[in-house]
Amino acid sequence: MANIGFISLGCAKNQVDCERMMFRVQEAGFTVQPDVVGCDVVVINTCGFIDSAKSEAIDHILQMGQLKQQGLIGKILVTGCLSQRYQKQVLQELPEVDGVLGTGSYDRIAEAVQQLLSEQTVERFDSIDEPEVETGRILTTPEHYAFIKIAEGCDNRCSYCIIPFLRGKFRSRSMDDVLYEARLLADSGVKELIVVAQDTSRYGTDFPEHKRLLPELLRQLCAIEGFHWIRIHYLYPDEIDDELIQVIASEPKIVKYLDIPIQHCSDKILKLMNRRGDGAYLRALFSKLRREIPGLVLRTSVITGLPGEGEEEFAELCEFLKEQKLERVGAFPFSPEEGTPAAEMDYPDSEIAQKRAQSIEILQSDIMDEYNGAMIGRTVELLVDGYDEEFEQFYGRTYADSPDIDGRVWIASEEPVTEGTFVQVCIDAVIDGDLSGYLLEE
Repeated sequence: MANIGFISLGCAKNQVDCERMMFRVQEAGFTVQPDVVGCDVVVINTCGFIDSAKSEAIDHILQMGQLKQQGLIGKILVTGCLSQRYQKQVLQELPEVDGVLGTGSYDRIAEAVQQLLSEQTVERFDSIDEPEVETGRILTTPEHYAFIKIAEGCDNRCSYCIIPFLRGKFRSRSMDDVLYEARLLADSGVKELIVVAQDTSRYGTDFPEHKRLLPELLRQLCAIEGFHWIRIHYLYPDEIDDELIQVIASEPKIVKYLDIPIQHCSDKILKLMNRRGDGAYLRALFSKLRREIPGLVLRTSVITGLPGEGEEEFAELCEFLKEQKLERVGAFPFSPEEGTPAAEMDYPDSEIAQKRAQSIEILQSDIMDEYNGAMIGRTVELLVDGYDEEFEQFYGRTYADSPDIDGRVWIASEEPVTEGTFVQVCIDAVIDGDLSGYLLEE
């Protein structure tokens, strides 16, 4: 059968979608090949969220186009958010592409591949509001951790965000399906389970009972043998209730690390963003979380340069971050996305947004230096992620570090350390923003 290669771009949710497509293709009898060279079809699962993501996707398409021209690959199929967003333009403006598949058509991937191999053009866009069709996955993460997607779509309708137009309304997966998949992951050797969705905190609210079911789901996940860490990403601030806080605080498997994208703290900007809550609510929430979950590490993202953000609002954001000392912050300059309300507003020069994002990064680096300095002398539990050939050293992560977005801890050890195991390390230095420590004997 034909060889099929996959390239996944963008977020962890996109990666899960790609893993499911790989499974469907393999199930249909095709060979999934890790290297795209020599593949009869290359599937590029794209992100189309902001300008930088679109540029990355187009760059990959052009690179595959060059390989195609050289006869090193066959057909090119573009899936994901870019194809969903620019349904006609992809085929019209990128002649390298042989087919496009929308985000509501992932379950048709095997059929699309077969059509391309039969010299047919693929152009398919099914409903983005239907429940996801359950299937297996071929994991592309290291064996010891995996993402599990508990819902698709989003109902929040933030003024700057195109996601609801690309992914549809919020749809929770059934708890039975999530738990079944989680057990399979645990049985396969996954030690760290990372719970993701566009908005994990809303899980279950679209079911007939309209109840927040994330706390119950987390309890059930914690009962599965094999998982040592369970990490939660993308909690919407005003969906975090007392029950959820209690579960996070009391369940030992749930790492005390929460990803809560706030986007801003100014009441004026939050209103323009169509975000619920205000700065006072965010301060009260973070204070409560710190108080009730000892050792909590908080990650957030903020947007600079949104229309309406003047010097006063930006200064307020900076003061908020200095005051809260959030351990992990990503700052992104505003990107006007066609079709969103914010794109119709008068927005500052893009250089202003970029400079403000850079200012946040500088501010945050001081906070991180303080955090890392306080870690020296402490003994921490690490999940060993691998070995760096360039630095000739093993590395891992603490509970405060999510894979690919946070830092590493370098491990000094005379003996090899097994990837995917948990070890105790005493932190003794900070190197270029990353922690370093020596392995303690068991």
